[in-house]
Amino acid sequence: MDDPNQVWSQPSVVEWSQLLLNSYRHWVGRDLMLRTGGPEEQAHALFMAPFVVVSHGAQEDPILNYGSHLALTLWETTWEQLLQTPSRLTAEAVNRAEREWMLERARVQGYVDNYRGVRISNSGRRFLVESAIVWSVIDQAGRRQGQAATFSRWTFL
Repeated sequence: MDDPNQVWSQPSVVEWSQLLLNSYRHWVGRDLMLRTGGPEEQAHALFMAPFVVVSHGAQEDPILNYGSHLALTLWETTWEQLLQTPSRLTAEAVNRAEREWMLERARVQGYVDNYRGVRISNSGRRFLVESAIVWSVIDQAGRRQGQAATFSRWTFL
């Protein structure tokens, strides 16, 4: 893609953005952001949001499949690199069991709020995420498609 800030306009990203937003509303009971305009405008707004949004698919070892502009910046990665990253690698090995426990809770309950945990960027920079919401991404039929997280508070360690 010529302009990395245009990834939000890809049809698959527009479609996934709708799943993210609809699933968040389904589980949390409110919208993640103000939803004005059509799906493409909402995908743009989500990608450029002043908070982090990141998600992975429903594979056995889930691969990241979405990161907002702020997520890409925080994890020091490109869109292309993100789409090849196993989700587990966003946490250091010592923090992966706790991360998996939280993801399982979100799978069972639909979402978890007020999550905090340490994550690591591509360059090895560690940061503490606070007040995150993690939710299951579902399609219109209620089938699980993955999981997502959003947060706007983090501290570099």
